[in-house]
Amino acid sequence: MLRVVVESAKGLPKKKLGNPDPVASVIFKEEKKKTKSIDSEVNPVWNEVLEFDLKGTPLDSSSYIDVVVKDYETIGKDKFLGSTKISLRDLASGQVRSLPSRNVSLVNENGQSIGVILVRIGCSHNIMNYRHSSTLILCFFQIRVRIIQARQLSGNNIKPVVKVNVCGETHRTRIKRGNNPFFDEIVLSSVNMYKCINCGLLHSPLQVYNSYSLRADSLMGEFKVPAHCVMRKWLLLNDPDDSSSGAKGYLKVSLFVVGAGDEPPRELNDDHDDIESNLLLPAGVTLRWATLSLKVFRAEDIPQMDDAFIQTMKDIFGGDGSKKNLVDPFLEARFAGKKLCTRIIEKNANPEWNQQLNLQVKFPSMCERVKLTVFDWDRLTGNDAIGTTYLNLAKIASSGGEIEVGFRLSTANTGQSEVGFLPVFGPCYVNLYGSPREFSGLPDPYEDLNYGKGEGVAYRGRVLVELSTKLEGKADKTIDSIHSDDILVVQKYQRRRKYCLCAVFHSASMIQEPGEPIQFEVSIGNYGNKLDTTCKPLASTTQYSCAVFDGNHYYYLPWADTKPVVVVISFWEDISHRMDTVNIILYITHRLVILHYPLSCETVLCPPSKDGARRMREEAREIRDTLSDIESWAEKLKALAEEPQNSMPDVIIWMLRGEKRVAYSRIPAHQILYSTYSEQACGQHCGKTQTVFLQYPMDKNKGLKVPVQIRVNMWLGLSAQEKKFNSFSEGTFSVFAELYENQAQMFGKWGTTGLVGRHKFSDVTGKLKLKQEYFMPPRGWEWEADWFIDPEKALLTEADAGHTEFMDEVFQNETRFPGGEWKAASEPFTDVNGEKSRNPGEFDCPPGWVWEDEWTVDDNRAVDDQGWEYGVTIPPGDKPLSWVPAEKVYHVHRRRRLVRPRKRAAVPAGAAAEVSDPEGWEFSSLIGWKFHRKERSSDTFRRRRWRRKMAPEDRLGAAAIFQLEGALVSSKVDATKLFGANTPTVSCSFDMFHFKLYESEMNELWKGDHLTPYFLPFTDPYAHISFLHVSKTTEKLRATLNPTWDQTLIFNDVEIYGDPQNIAHRPPDVVLEFYDNDQVGKDELLGRSVCAPMVKLNPGMDQKPKLLWHPIIQKGHKAGEALVAAELILKDKVCKHYIQSTVSVSFSVQSGESDLPLVPSKRAENIYMVPQGIRPVVQLTAVEILAWGLRNMKPYQLASVSSPSLVVECGGNRIESAVIKNMKKSPNFPSSVLFIKVLLPKDEMYTPPIVLKVIDHRPFGRKPVVGQCTITSLEEFRCDPYVITAEGAMSSKMSLMMASPSKHLSINMEESRPLLEAQEKETVDWWSKFYASTGDQEKCGPYLKKGYDTLKVYDCELEDVPEFKGLTDFCSTFKLQRGKNENGDDDPSVVGELKGSFKVYPLPDDPGVTAPPRQFRELPDSGPQECLVRVYVVRAIDLQPKDNNGKCDPYIKISLGRHTVDDRDHYLPNTTDPVFGRMFEMTCFLPQDKDLKISVYDYDLLSRDEKVGETVIDLENRFLSRYNSYCGLPQTYCISGINQWRDQLKPSQILENIARLKGLSKPRTEDNGTSLTYNGKEYTLEIHQHLGPPRERLCLHVLRKQGLVPEHVESRTLYSSFQPNLSQGSLQMWVDVFPKSIGVPGPPFDITPRKAKKYILRAVIWNTTDVTLDETSITGEHMSDIYVKGWMPGMEEDKQKTDVHYRSLDGDGNFNWRFIFNFDFLPAEQLCLVSKKEHFWSLDKTEFRIPPKLIVQIWDNDKFSLDDYLGTLELDLRNLVAPAKTPEKCSLTMMDVLEMESPHKTEHTKSLFAQQSVRGWWPCSIENDGKKVLGGKVEMTLEIISEADADERPAGKGRDEPNMNPKLDPPKRPETSFFWFTNPCKTMKFIVWRRFRCLFIGLIILTIVILFLAILLYSLPNYISMKIVKPLS
Repeated sequence: MLRVVVESAKGLPKKKLGNPDPVASVIFKEEKKKTKSIDSEVNPVWNEVLEFDLKGTPLDSSSYIDVVVKDYETIGKDKFLGSTKISLRDLASGQVRSLPSRNVSLVNENGQSIGVILVRIGCSHNIMNYRHSSTLILCFFQIRVRIIQARQLSGNNIKPVVKVNVCGETHRTRIKRGNNPFFDEIVLSSVNMYKCINCGLLHSPLQVYNSYSLRADSLMGEFKVPAHCVMRKWLLLNDPDDSSSGAKGYLKVSLFVVGAGDEPPRELNDDHDDIESNLLLPAGVTLRWATLSLKVFRAEDIPQMDDAFIQTMKDIFGGDGSKKNLVDPFLEARFAGKKLCTRIIEKNANPEWNQQLNLQVKFPSMCERVKLTVFDWDRLTGNDAIGTTYLNLAKIASSGGEIEVGFRLSTANTGQSEVGFLPVFGPCYVNLYGSPREFSGLPDPYEDLNYGKGEGVAYRGRVLVELSTKLEGKADKTIDSIHSDDILVVQKYQRRRKYCLCAVFHSASMIQEPGEPIQFEVSIGNYGNKLDTTCKPLASTTQYSCAVFDGNHYYYLPWADTKPVVVVISFWEDISHRMDTVNIILYITHRLVILHYPLSCETVLCPPSKDGARRMREEAREIRDTLSDIESWAEKLKALAEEPQNSMPDVIIWMLRGEKRVAYSRIPAHQILYSTYSEQACGQHCGKTQTVFLQYPMDKNKGLKVPVQIRVNMWLGLSAQEKKFNSFSEGTFSVFAELYENQAQMFGKWGTTGLVGRHKFSDVTGKLKLKQEYFMPPRGWEWEADWFIDPEKALLTEADAGHTEFMDEVFQNETRFPGGEWKAASEPFTDVNGEKSRNPGEFDCPPGWVWEDEWTVDDNRAVDDQGWEYGVTIPPGDKPLSWVPAEKVYHVHRRRRLVRPRKRAAVPAGAAAEVSDPEGWEFSSLIGWKFHRKERSSDTFRRRRWRRKMAPEDRLGAAAIFQLEGALVSSKVDATKLFGANTPTVSCSFDMFHFKLYESEMNELWKGDHLTPYFLPFTDPYAHISFLHVSKTTEKLRATLNPTWDQTLIFNDVEIYGDPQNIAHRPPDVVLEFYDNDQVGKDELLGRSVCAPMVKLNPGMDQKPKLLWHPIIQKGHKAGEALVAAELILKDKVCKHYIQSTVSVSFSVQSGESDLPLVPSKRAENIYMVPQGIRPVVQLTAVEILAWGLRNMKPYQLASVSSPSLVVECGGNRIESAVIKNMKKSPNFPSSVLFIKVLLPKDEMYTPPIVLKVIDHRPFGRKPVVGQCTITSLEEFRCDPYVITAEGAMSSKMSLMMASPSKHLSINMEESRPLLEAQEKETVDWWSKFYASTGDQEKCGPYLKKGYDTLKVYDCELEDVPEFKGLTDFCSTFKLQRGKNENGDDDPSVVGELKGSFKVYPLPDDPGVTAPPRQFRELPDSGPQECLVRVYVVRAIDLQPKDNNGKCDPYIKISLGRHTVDDRDHYLPNTTDPVFGRMFEMTCFLPQDKDLKISVYDYDLLSRDEKVGETVIDLENRFLSRYNSYCGLPQTYCISGINQWRDQLKPSQILENIARLKGLSKPRTEDNGTSLTYNGKEYTLEIHQHLGPPRERLCLHVLRKQGLVPEHVESRTLYSSFQPNLSQGSLQMWVDVFPKSIGVPGPPFDITPRKAKKYILRAVIWNTTDVTLDETSITGEHMSDIYVKGWMPGMEEDKQKTDVHYRSLDGDGNFNWRFIFNFDFLPAEQLCLVSKKEHFWSLDKTEFRIPPKLIVQIWDNDKFSLDDYLGTLELDLRNLVAPAKTPEKCSLTMMDVLEMESPHKTEHTKSLFAQQSVRGWWPCSIENDGKKVLGGKVEMTLEIISEADADERPAGKGRDEPNMNPKLDPPKRPETSFFWFTNPCKTMKFIVWRRFRCLFIGLIILTIVILFLAILLYSLPNYISMKIVKPLS
């Protein structure tokens, strides 16, 4: 809200006729508001406030207002006087909250100044301006704070949480992990204006804490929000106590304040890089300008990016066709929304830019990373990204606070100071990764990788850069050239060393798509890339191999004992000093995390860590104590181990299928790098065999499917250290040159004539022409032997390879002319594709196989009865494209399938192996990849491999292979065309060892409540277990989320090659892939788990593997856990003697299998159980299931669940309940208790879950599973069966219902009780009891003093009270789920509820021992019960406002089953804290109508009523609970009055019932019922002075000791479906449930809100004295025209005043005047109830509760000006100040006595309501210079009478009729009291004559004298002349 105060103007110009009538208007953003006009004034004073609604959007720096002053005209247009424009820039900046008053010049149309105007401007968030306002309106606001994310929070291994403080309330977000957490949480808070002022909303800070810290001072940083609307801004967090400490992190928030009815502003999601402009800084923190200087020197190995069309043309015409420079690179640097680019260098794959880019930024910066992207410039199209990398400033800068305290102290002693450093980097190469390097003119599917989105799959070059930071100062140029000296300095950083990389591939398995032959390529940088021609050819690829079926599920590459080896030579900078450090830190981290806690690495720890480690080893006693410290150290070390200046590219392994790249894996070079520094400095996988899962590029399924799993041993080291490789190498390395001889069959003869497109000698692909004489050994190598024929077995693919059963097939073909006879076709026998095949008679049974049947026609297809299918040939093809089973005349071709099954047979001893072609030929029917060993009649092509072995000239050991640089083919051939095909092949031969693998699993998928199955509705799970080149499958289970297999899979005779000791240290992993078996469609992969087997090199070892839970991962997320153990046992060794090259004969030395463990027992055919010793120790356990009923079942497949039953599965046992016949009539199970005996592990870790399934019995035998629940932990259900408790028993109410017949019970009312006095009835009611219980002593009246009952007021739901255990003691509610919803969301929907419980307890192993007693006994009848439900709704608190005035008009709506009660007629207007006081009585049937829903709605006259919120109560739980929650126990047993007993049963009946259930004897009463014995304790009555029969009072006292629910009021939070997690207010209420079968309950409580009583206050004003004489008469006398005004607060419209006592000269006034005030009074609360409309347009009156007060004021009457105020008196009628009897005793000190007294200690007699009438003198006061002084004294009679008394003793206002009680005579005022204007005679008498009588007499005498003298002077000359003349004489 923008608030403009227009105060005044001066010097406005006059009109021609008179003065102007100025009016001011203010215009802001096209909105115009005016002041009132001031008549005829050139210096007008307006003092008006004009408000503009900003609608949530903040002011911007360009905002302004126009102020225009005009002359108001009644008729016609206002005349313009002047205007001015005022900028709001200072307000928009947030630095000031208001612009002070200032004079602004007004300018007329001619630009001349015509006067000044005084204005003051402020924003509405400056609520402080209201503080001094005389009238404060209570406005409600909602404050919304959205915490989006944080970045760069300080600290290691932190768990940040954000706290928001709003008006004294603290809200917190969820706890996250890491320094850059993402929160995205909204905090809402409703506050009123007064609250905002009192607690300073403007200074509410946002604080980020480290939740991991236990200290109170774990505050990481805070920010105080300056504005009332902040949209998606970054806040800089700083230390509130030290603003100079700099940034502690950044927090992104949106915050705004909306008033009632305001539209909240919309957030625009614009997450761009320009963070600096969206950054808000706290006061006292300043960001400094800094220059990031990025020196870009050069790049290398940039791949081709442009089309090679022009180059190809040059090549054709004999020009230089080099394609390596088809790229025009430039580099773009981006930081904080700013970007700079280097120059473009055309046609250069190794550009040298030598430029410096200067980025101006504010530091410390919000942005974390400098983004470097190399682009290829294009003239026409958009620039293409080549690759992207980032420089992370956090890793190349330090604030100086990371080092531990101990080290800081030690460095301080040595004189070193601990200082941080600004971002600095290099000069160093940074590597670029992205899509594969091979250029294609087609769109690149992996283009996003070049922009840094996702993990790059290939090396795309590298850039040499250097970064430095300078504070302050500004660079002259943004882009500058680098000085030549700097270029020379960088040269030394580019020195290259030769590196050797060797990778031995041990296995490639888990291939799922066989397809074309497979090879692997290993590259580091460009070196080794098979398709890159810029480097020398290297032996970087393995030989092609065809995948072989493993007999179960996967395929593998059959390398046997000859493993392929790749060798890559590369040249890089020597950064071993960096890599060694990284590896040492990772070694320590690995030891801390994986192994048990070690301290053998003390030598490499820094001093403080070493001390801490030593102290921990000496002092620590518990693992738990040290765990957090070790985790903290590991986190810090992991952060340290990331080396930003790593110029060595990653090693990339590619799998190629044919010529196509399929899958890859990136391995950081430091992991396999050898170091001479120490063993710990070597990479963790250096020279060690590791398992690598390759992945698809940009895999959208996030690794759901594995392309291949390889085991590879890699070693990377400097060429100078290559001899060290000998100690790491295993096996015997062999190096060969190879080529293939090709022949084709023409006219039955083999030769070279039919080789179309092939050469006589070629490479393996057949595309490259080679000759034996072309081959030359590399330098340092020589031929060891001549060329020989060596067949490649890995490329021979027999269709039956790996299978145990196989079906041979052949298709018989016949043709005809249309309508003719069928004859054999030209190719009578073909395969399924129509290619030529053998005659069925030519098929021989291969060795090791036996036929199972003869050739038969396959008629189990779409064929006719003879097995034929028919088709039409469409030229030019000679085969039909489609087939049909019915013959037509036009069909010309038919075929049928002949099949013959065979299976593998056990090979007898001494049987010869399969004989292949003696000349080494391999055959194929087509030129392609698929070859076989034996010649067939259909074969048209054959080839054989020639090899020649090489040996090093002067080197020994395996390291000699590192000399294999360059091609083997002489320079006569264009080597570039032969690239990749002419490199030597390296292989490694190993000794073979036989192992036996036992893989035991007792699996559980999706263990844990939070783990969600990713399928719908249930799985039929099975698992493929893969180990190297063998795999097996478990049995398939049906419809479960928690499968338990209890199965051991045995892999016999697994051949593993290599040293057994190395295998023991790093055994191959066992991979488990879990699938869901689908009847239709493909089985779905549910997840994958990896388990390392325990290796036994000696079968006699005692050690047993331990079953452990291994996580199941699906798409990168945990999807469950599998309980697995595996052991790998060395069985025997197979020795090999090598004859010639690799043709080998093997014989085995059997040691017998006596040492191997016994084969476990079988559970079924070929299904072995988990053996003893590994299987957890189990115990016979009883599981009792209380299956009570089903609730709220949602429809399944659009049909409602009508006849369900429950299936319980646990530990392989299964039991099903009886079927519920009709869910609508009775949703409970007919027989409630199920019992199963099951063998459960004693260790809770292995305990299988209890799986609950609900099955619906539908027509036609369908039984779908409609809901399932998994209970993972049984710990809470375990019990001791011999301890008799009421846990399993039913509550007293239900047992009584079962035990006693239905009859009416009445409460004995014969004992009398004295009636309450009349006054007590007024002041003591149920609300007195309620307020007494809440501690509100003012409202409860004398209730507490009388010692009556109180009740318990819970500030939460009854279910949340800890001692009542959620009221689930009889049965719990289990949510049933159906799996994944249709949208694929992870949260499964709840489809119903199961009411039930479990008891788990051990059973004796000896069947002769008596079984423990059953736990679920004495169960109630599970049939429907008709109940009376009384819902008492007391009041609501803090409801969410729904109307524009910040209030709402709430009413209650209750629904129970099909019944709904709408209380709309009794809505309460304009309140957020309504007092309902309503009791609703309803009838229902339990359990069908168990959910009681209480809603609060907002009443609207015209629009639809809006729901405020609702709460739901499970009545069934209350009804069944043993805590008697159906009706709370009061403190006393009263038979009348407000605390009358309301239960159906008397206390004695309830107590007898509980005793019977607990197995105790009946309570006995003695001494005429005054003493009672229960459970061995005796209770007597002396201390219980209550009402009612003594026995009942005693029983109630005992009951209250039993922990039952007391009489209570609970507070239930209201929730809305629109904001399900936000409270919409709370409802104070309680519920009573009475089954009608027991009888009639007691009368309900009357909780109707207190009704106000009508009273009349009569105040007779008799006299005043000592009134201040405020005026001076014309005659100079001090006097006042006194009158008295009076009213009651809240009823200001009923102000009354006396007549005027004119001309009081001595301060005395006489009135005899009566005031009469009617008011409504609440005696119990001692408050007046005032109902009035807030505005004239309001529809409803609003109720206010106001203390009863009388305000009396004395005024001086003025006819022609405002009356003058002389004094006031405020009297509280509840606590009346005793009046003085005489005016002399009346003083202001009388009023001070009241203020000193505490209002709670007032005597009752001081209340006017008690005294009824009082007369005397009271003082009136007025403030003078800040002090109260006496303004006069007034004599009054105050009388309060009720409405009835007023009718009996009437009286009129003033002195009107009826003037009685008492009769008021006119006042006897002095004669001087009159009004001069209406009494001229009295004016002459009392004013003029009395004051000026001497003057009048003097004037008369003077007049007479003057007249006398005048006459004398007139007559004197005549007299003198007459005297002289004497004419008469």
